[in-house]
Order: sequence, then C-alpha cells, then structure tokens
Amino acid sequence: MDVNILLCAVVVIVLTYLYHLLTKNNDYFHNKPIPSLAVKPLLGSSGSLLLKQVTFPDFIMSVYNKFPNVKVLGMFDTTVPMFVIRDPELIKRITVKDFDHFVDHRPLFGYSEEIDSPHALFGKSLFSMNGQRWRDMRATLSPAFTGSKMRQMFYLMTNCIEAMVEFYENDLRKTTGSKDVELKDILSRLAMDVIASCAYGLKLDSFKDQNSEFIRQARKMLAFDKLGTVIKIFAFRWFPKIVGSLGLDLIDREQAVYFSAIIKDTVKTRESKGIVRHDMIDLLLQARKGTLKHHQETELLEGFATVQESDVGKAEVSTPMTETEMIAQCFLFLLGGFDTVSASATFLIYELIRNTEIQQTLYEEVQQTHKALGGSPLTYDALQKMKYLDMVVSESLRIWPQAPAIDRLCVHDYTLDDGEGLRFTIDKGTSVWIPVQGLHHDPKYFPNPERFDPERFNDENRTKINLGTYLPFGIGPRNCIGSRFALMEIKAIVYYLLLKFSFNRNEKTQIPLKLKKGFTNLMAEKGTHITLKLRVDN
Repeated sequence: MDVNILLCAVVVIVLTYLYHLLTKNNDYFHNKPIPSLAVKPLLGSSGSLLLKQVTFPDFIMSVYNKFPNVKVLGMFDTTVPMFVIRDPELIKRITVKDFDHFVDHRPLFGYSEEIDSPHALFGKSLFSMNGQRWRDMRATLSPAFTGSKMRQMFYLMTNCIEAMVEFYENDLRKTTGSKDVELKDILSRLAMDVIASCAYGLKLDSFKDQNSEFIRQARKMLAFDKLGTVIKIFAFRWFPKIVGSLGLDLIDREQAVYFSAIIKDTVKTRESKGIVRHDMIDLLLQARKGTLKHHQETELLEGFATVQESDVGKAEVSTPMTETEMIAQCFLFLLGGFDTVSASATFLIYELIRNTEIQQTLYEEVQQTHKALGGSPLTYDALQKMKYLDMVVSESLRIWPQAPAIDRLCVHDYTLDDGEGLRFTIDKGTSVWIPVQGLHHDPKYFPNPERFDPERFNDENRTKINLGTYLPFGIGPRNCIGSRFALMEIKAIVYYLLLKFSFNRNEKTQIPLKLKKGFTNLMAEKGTHITLKLRVDN
C-alpha cells in the first residue's frame, strides 16, 4: 500500500476518533426533562462567545432569557454539559444545603492533585484545589480574611491610594486643574501597587515607574489573550485530563520562577530579622506554622455584598501548608485581585459620571466622614460606617458583576427535585452554571434593572432582596474568600478620589459603554475615558 495513502488513512481515523470523542455527549440533554440550547461540534452552545461575536455578559443574558419560564436548562460549554440554574431557591439548595455534591469548580485548568511541579502554581491555588485539599486550604486561609485582619492591613492599602491621589493632585495643580485620563489604566496601576504591598511585601510606585521588573512580569502573566495562553485554555477545556497529566499550568514558567523567588526572599528576610508587617505574607507564614486561627470577631459593620465564611472555613486543620502552596496563594491574589478590583472601581466611577446627582450625594458623605475624622487618617471602621458608599458599591456590583457566571462541578450523582414536578439526575462529572448576570438584571428581582439606583440597597429595601439573586462574590462555602479585601479597596479608592476630584465626562467618554467581546474579563472596548477635575475646596 502506498505510504501516502496509509498516512491519509491514519489521519482520517484519528480525526474521526477525535470528532467522536468531542461530540459523543451532544445528545446528553435529550433524556432530561429540561430544554437545552443547540450544540455545535467543539464549540458546544458557546460558539458566539468563543468566536468573540458577543460580550460575556450579553452571552449570559441570552442564555438566561432563552427559556424565561424554566428553572433549569441545558447547554454545552465546548464539550462539557452544563445545567444552567435560573431559580434562586435551587441555586441556594445546590450551593449551600447540598454543597457536598458540588464542592469543586469544573477543571478548566488541569487537575491540581495530579500536577507535581513546583512551578505549576495556578493548579496549587485555592481556586483550583478540589475535595478535602480545598477544604483544608480554605480553613487554613480564611482567618487571614476576617474583618480584624483587614483592619490591620488597611494602612498598607491606603498608603498606596494616597500616593496615587497625591501624584495626580500635584499634576493637576501645575495645569488648569483638570486632566483627561483613561480610568482603567490608572486603577490597574494602583491595583498593582496594592497587591505588591499587601501580598508581596514590596513598595512599588507604578505612577512614577511603569517599567519595573515586577510590573513587566505581572503584565506578561496577566495577558490571557496572548496566543500561547489561549491555546492552553482551549486544550484544558477539550482535553483536561491529558493536559493536566502533562503537568502544564496556566502560568508560564518564567513568571512562576520570578514571583516564587520574590516570596522566598521575602520570607527568608522576615524570618531572619523578625520583621512583622501585618500583610498577607505575615498571615501566610502564621498559617504555615499553624498559629493562624479563627477567633470570635467583635461586632463589625460590613458591606451588604460581603459574603460570610461557612463552617468549612472555620474548621480546625492539621495538614500543613507547603512552601509551593503558600507561593501559589500569592499568585492567586495577583490573578484574582488585580483586574477585578480595578474593573469594579472603573465601572463604579463610570456610573457616577452618568449619574451626577448620585456622585454629589456620595461626595457629601465623603466630606462628612472626612470632617468627622478631624484631620486623622481614614480608618477601616470609618469606611465601614459610610452607608451611602456601601449602597453605591452594592448597586455597581449588581449592574457590573465581575463574574457574570459561576460554576460548580457535580462530584456525586445528584437528584434535583424542586417539589413541583421537576425531578431528574445531575450526573457526576457534569457541571452547573449560575447565570449571575441574568439574575442581577432580571426585572422580577430588580425592577428597571438597567437603572443605576443605590436606593435598592438602603436599610429598608435590602431586607427584601432574595440572597439567591444577588451574587457578586458567589454563594455558599465556595464563595470568594477575598470579598472583604476587594470591598475595602474599592471603597477606599472611591473615598480618596472623590475627596480631591470630581469625575466628569469628556468627548472620549463612551456612553453607553461598549465592552470587549469574547470570553474575557470585563473591560471597555475603547477604554474608559474621563476628566479628573481638582475640587476648588481642597
């Protein structure tokens, strides 16, 4: 037989097998008593998103609104069957009451337990961990994110914010008192400074030095749209077990080595010199030694969006944290805290520009707090007492949730029964998707949902909100461990900026804002351009 013919035959057989492998479950939902979305080979039901034809929030809204009267529907995210849960009561049941069936995230980026490499850091992070290892790590880390620990870390964060405000205040005083800026760029640099200080023990000033090695390496690591990373993400989606078994990680080795060295050097210096800074490295060192424990917290005012720690996070842990796991958590703080906080603050300020009367009301509260402090620095407790600020932040997170959908992997066959005739099995190995964007914009739960209205979260109205419909930081034991840190940073940014500047639109300000298309972090397609104007009463 001709070699070329034989080679062609082998290629056809391999391609046929791969096609069968990737499409064999396409009729999965046909035996379930729920409607489902159409499926395309390789792309599943999410082709328009993966091909960058729609934005992530718009895709979630289209899925959510496809069958408006059902509680559950089916779809495929590439080759993975996903049960989209639209009903708030079922969401609470799955994520809280029956959490043991849905402990893990779906394995997007490999299987952490199978990767034995000191450089596979994303796979060793809390987000990627599964089962009992996740439970142990959650319980190990959760004492580091209590209100009392945030209070201790607050001054590190505000030092960074004050430096940023001083930079622009001095700049504007030299000119006409106003400056056109791209907001996301400013807040991204600030977020980098905050994470470097709070999670890596470094003092950066990315407003005066944008070319530091830390910033260069961080930007390379966070460039998720580069070709190599995109290929890895698709490989993990289509062949997660194979790719995971090869020891590949979402983070390139160069960045893994660089940031690991920073943490190791910082730890060595602190242990040898007895340095205590009350930052995340200090807390992780305590966790490694087993001295970081949950204690009864004094009563603290907390934002409405703050998620509470479950019993899982308060359990006693005997398994020690390894050095690689410690470094991996610092990676997670950079990955999880950089873009989400800067984007959340950006969208909030965008809404203040659109709603000048709300900006004025919020400024008046900022002024009242500033005067009450009598010249003393802003404190964590004073920030928590700002009710209108919390209302504005809560509403901004409703309209612009940074996670438009959240997922859970079914780890045991689960019988879903709504008590009203809907009953079927969610099979082990499939996933559930909770369409946060759809819930947040459903007029049944939030009337006139596109309107920016902080009064939804005043003392009277917030008691009427079904907690299964408001999920900016997730829900259940696997909620976002850093909600207090994120809210503290967003609020402090807005406080310090509003104290010195007003936010104004200019000819480049895009209203309504158009987002980048595709499966990407929320960001404006052409940037968020505004004018910062120095307040004359400062």
